Amino acid sequence: MPPIDLLSETKACDLLTRLFRGRGYRIVRNIPFREYGVSFHIDGWDAKARIGFEFLSSEDDDHDDLSLEEYKTLMAAQQRGELALFIIDEVEPLSAADLEYTVNEFLDEVEAGRAASRGRKNARGTKKKAKKATAKRPGVKKKSAVKKIRQPAGKRATKKAAKKAGKQGAKKAARTAAKKVGKKKAGKRPVKKAGRKPATRKPR
Repeated sequence: MPPIDLLSETKACDLLTRLFRGRGYRIVRNIPFREYGVSFHIDGWDAKARIGFEFLSSEDDDHDDLSLEEYKTLMAAQQRGELALFIIDEVEPLSAADLEYTVNEFLDEVEAGRAASRGRKNARGTKKKAKKATAKRPGVKKKSAVKKIRQPAGKRATKKAAKKAGKQGAKKAARTAAKKVGKKKAGKRPVKKAGRKPATRKPR
């Protein structure tokens, strides 16, 4: 079995720089990093995108520059989405192929997380704009869901006319009935009551 070609710090950082820049990041090599109370020389850093890498080796006394507590502080900031740091330690030797695979996986996760964060921010911004637009329109009342059905003008006129004609017809009918009753009363002769006939006396 052929021996695994393990990377030195210089070769590893060259590979990391190439991979990060291939994703569009503007990596600057070996610059001072001073944030969150942590101060050390970082192997690669894009200040605008807030992403970078650090190879911890005994060659440059990196383990002394970045303590365990400082490492935890940086990881906490990374969990909050404030930066993204790929940190590799020489105690875990990797081949070029292994390192490339691990870095690409890391960069994919970073990009997916940042895209999701942008989506949430855009959604919140849209909601705020919608609320402001509603607030700027005072006096706007919600229309009732139940609409009053208005009849066409022709139908309304026909109904009114029918109602009027009905009233007039009723009055006319009442007058006609009153006249007929009057006529009947006038045409009747008075009925004489039958009187009692006087008793006829018989001759004795």
